[in-house]
Amino acid sequence: MIKRAFLPLLLLTSGLASAADLTEMEIRWLSAGAAVLSYAKQDLKLPLDITVQPQAGPNDVPLALGYDKGRCKLVLSMRGNPNAEDILNNVAPAQRPLMIEAMVAHEIGHCWRYAQGVWHVLPAGFEASQNQATPHEAAADQLRDTRREEGYADLVALAWIQQRHPDQYATVATWMRQVRAPSPAAGSHSTLNWLQLASTGAAFTPGLPVFEQASLVWRQGLLQEQ
Repeated sequence: MIKRAFLPLLLLTSGLASAADLTEMEIRWLSAGAAVLSYAKQDLKLPLDITVQPQAGPNDVPLALGYDKGRCKLVLSMRGNPNAEDILNNVAPAQRPLMIEAMVAHEIGHCWRYAQGVWHVLPAGFEASQNQATPHEAAADQLRDTRREEGYADLVALAWIQQRHPDQYATVATWMRQVRAPSPAAGSHSTLNWLQLASTGAAFTPGLPVFEQASLVWRQGLLQEQ
């Protein structure tokens, strides 16, 4: 994890006034993901802003990524959210920063897709099919497209962990499979077909940027859908 001294710079460049404006939980999550955020903003120059909601809505997740007017919006919805850290309930306290780092990398995977103009776009060589015959079929297509994007972002998170924390890869990959296990709650976010392809760090090609590493494995999962 990047040194805490980076946090004031991160806040300044994200439009947040100071660490004093943040809660203890928000600081912990941003600090855990600081290496990913630094890479995204300073190395990749992604158009990324950080937004803190003053009050979370009833269905808000603690961390989410949106896109507005050409910029990615990393949204923290933790204030007034009693379930904000439920996703970490089964994680040992010492390992929670690592899981948060993986979650931030996941969201940056979404930002990359938005910024490249390929959101819901398949790679070259894959045929996009859209069912518009009935509202049910159209909704099914939307769920499929969401699942594909979640699968790609999960692979970016794992490629990041393999690159930065290879000795912890198995721990993170196991936790992600537990989180993504098919269930009514998982819905369109169940990405096990991609996570199973990356059960070990050997799934990723060394020496490539994490987004390219993720893309290669993502294509394998897309082929299984054909």
